[in-house]
Amino acid sequence: HPLPFYANIPVISYLVLRGRCRFCRRPISPRYLVVECLTGGLAALTLVTFGPTLEALVWFAFGSVLVVVSGIDLAFRIIPDRISLPGIAVFGVLAWAVLERSPAAIGLGILAGGGILYAVALVYYLIRRADGMGGGDIKLLAMIGAATGVTGVLFTLFAGSVLGTGVGIARMIRLRQPDRQMQIPFGPFLSAGALIYVFYGETIVEWYFFMTVS
Repeated sequence: HPLPFYANIPVISYLVLRGRCRFCRRPISPRYLVVECLTGGLAALTLVTFGPTLEALVWFAFGSVLVVVSGIDLAFRIIPDRISLPGIAVFGVLAWAVLERSPAAIGLGILAGGGILYAVALVYYLIRRADGMGGGDIKLLAMIGAATGVTGVLFTLFAGSVLGTGVGIARMIRLRQPDRQMQIPFGPFLSAGALIYVFYGETIVEWYFFMTVS
């Protein structure tokens, strides 16, 4: 059955229908509700932080892409090139045209994002003779670098690694058995780290250096 518009209203329709199709009553995956809530919350946070500006639109588009990438990586353990590769070009242009970042800074951000993870993946392969970092993560961080620059890449890597490590440890504790080969998709943690940088990065960095100097 073609769904009417009122069965596709974000969040509201899911709640009214109690998570089931209006016609066949089969359950609808909760991931739809999660994605809708995340995107709505992202829109509100972007508007509050940056106001009704073109900059807000850029960061909302950036965050929405990261939400999509995270959902796909969690479900299928892949980050599609059709998202990350055009994203590098699109957010590079937007960073120059709207965020007023220089082409050199954008290029360095892309190289830092892709280069750091590529180097990590290469070293891991030389030592273990196995792939330890997916190519999708490399391209995703290059896209993040196009939008946020070198500082954003470094912050994203640190924050993403901390979040990923915390989740990994919590999972091992829950399973009550350490698993050194346990695979956790890194895309969602890189995405979370990038969004933390966009909204709170400057505040966190200033606080860190203040505490270090003090």
